[in-house]
Amino acid sequence: MEKKDILILGIESSCDETAAAVVKNGREVLSNVISSQIELHKLYGGVVPEIASRKHIEKINQVVEEALKDADVTLDDLDAIGVTYGPGLVGALLVGVSAAKAISYAKKIPLVGVHHIEGHISANYIENKDLEPPFVCLVVSGGHTHLVIVRDYGKYEIIGKTRDDAAGEAYDKVARAIGLGYPGGPKIDKLSKEGNPDAIKFPRAKMEDAPYDFSFSGLKSAVLNYLNAAKMKGETVNDADLAASFQKAVCDVLVEHAVRAAKEYGFDKLAIAGGVASNSTLRASMEKACAENQIQFYHPSPVFCTDNAAMIGAAAYYEFLAGTRHGWDLNAVPNLKLGER
Repeated sequence: MEKKDILILGIESSCDETAAAVVKNGREVLSNVISSQIELHKLYGGVVPEIASRKHIEKINQVVEEALKDADVTLDDLDAIGVTYGPGLVGALLVGVSAAKAISYAKKIPLVGVHHIEGHISANYIENKDLEPPFVCLVVSGGHTHLVIVRDYGKYEIIGKTRDDAAGEAYDKVARAIGLGYPGGPKIDKLSKEGNPDAIKFPRAKMEDAPYDFSFSGLKSAVLNYLNAAKMKGETVNDADLAASFQKAVCDVLVEHAVRAAKEYGFDKLAIAGGVASNSTLRASMEKACAENQIQFYHPSPVFCTDNAAMIGAAAYYEFLAGTRHGWDLNAVPNLKLGER
């Protein structure tokens, strides 16, 4: 008997993207609809939670309908609904969770709550059909910097994380200081292409007691101090050199930690995920380091690095196969830990 295809509707609303997608068998994306709020939040220099929540309410039904239409399926064709229920902004998460519960209840379709970071990791399965656990994954975004061993589908061991700022957060703060505005990551990435990454020596933090942990607040402070010192002396700052030097300091640490973890834990597969994983310097540095160390390097396309629902559909598929089901009491958990149920 032929194995039945499993169709999952993924819903993501953890921050400032309202997204829905239909994913077949965990790896084939039939539709991927994203309604971004970046232009809205640019006015405030960052995401305003209350505004984000209101916008999700306006857009959620539209993106779900569009995702079903693009995939040429109806709610009756679905086998499950996967939805991000944490971590993230509580008001934003609640919109996606409420929508998923309503559809699940009305159509009697199984509900699968997905951890946002598990979604980012699972984005790697979409375009890398040969990638299967175990492997090491570096998750870098505005809210997270995690070094994770993916033992199996749905089984994760965090071996390192940031002690303070996430990498993406440091990007946003430095971009603001230079006057580039929001969102900081893509703007610094673009500007740094015109600069010399070795122009300014910025610190790289090392944790003696936890070799895989990260810290970016010292680097951020060093950049701010450099800018203040230049201002006090009346010196002009080359923004491109500053951006390139800052970016190199971040990428050096991320690459060094990830490659070291892969080697010390004995893995020959390394993946990256999260919004910062679309950074061109990080991708190029990681590719070079992996090639030098005989490690296979995996990464999603930029559209699957930033928040999207296809990655939630992919993660939900493996959770669904493992028997994960959630009830009507599923709630938004803004500080949900990876591996928690």
